[in-house]
Amino acid sequence: MTETTTSTATTSTPPAQIWPTLRARDARALIDFYVAAFGFTETVAYTDDAGTIMHAELAWPLGGGLMMGQERETNDDRWSIRAGSFGAYVVTRDAAHTDEIFARAAAAGATVIAEPYDTDYGSHDCTLLDPDGNHWQFGTYPGSPRPYEA
Repeated sequence: MTETTTSTATTSTPPAQIWPTLRARDARALIDFYVAAFGFTETVAYTDDAGTIMHAELAWPLGGGLMMGQERETNDDRWSIRAGSFGAYVVTRDAAHTDEIFARAAAAGATVIAEPYDTDYGSHDCTLLDPDGNHWQFGTYPGSPRPYEA
């Protein structure tokens, strides 16, 4: 059970309410890569009449998730993110989980930026690029406890 307090630091993190979002050159291929290489779970993919993925959601097993869609020739001004312009830090269960993701992703063709390493603040991280060139860092640092209002 999670204790809820008002305006005080807690050791629990509230449910994700910010969804990192990206565009993909080939949304189906990138979703499949994220599932196989990183360990995300595909929860939904909405397509247009031509089968193009317009919106998809992927869940991270430890909480939170990612929204994405196919890059289109005519992106409207409301959301003009280009493929390959995304970066995220994703919290892992422990150092072994970071190492497992690194090995699986490297074997699946991710570009290695940094093999697993330990930071001076106690995290165990690795850094990779996905096939579109998006920057991914996986590590054990869960962020600092913060005030939370229910």
